[in-house]
Amino acid sequence: MSTALSVRIPDDLASRLSEIAKETERPKSFHIQKALESYLTEIAELQVAYDRLHDTTDPVISIKGMRKELEL
Repeated sequence: MSTALSVRIPDDLASRLSEIAKETERPKSFHIQKALESYLTEIAELQVAYDRLHDTTDPVISIKGMRKELEL
C-alpha cells in the first residue's frame, strides 16, 4: 500500500532531482522515498544517541577505564 503526498520544494532542488532521475532512469518518487527513508533512520538514531547522552543512570567511562576494560 502507498500514500500519495504533495510537497513543495525549491526550483533548484527539483531540477537536481530531475537530473538524478534521468541519469539513473528511476522515477523521482523512488529517489524521494530513499532520501526520506535515510533521513528518518538518521533522526531515529540521533534520538537514541540524545537519549543516551542525557541518561543519568548510564555510567560514564574514562578513556583510561575503557582501555583497561578492552585490554589495550
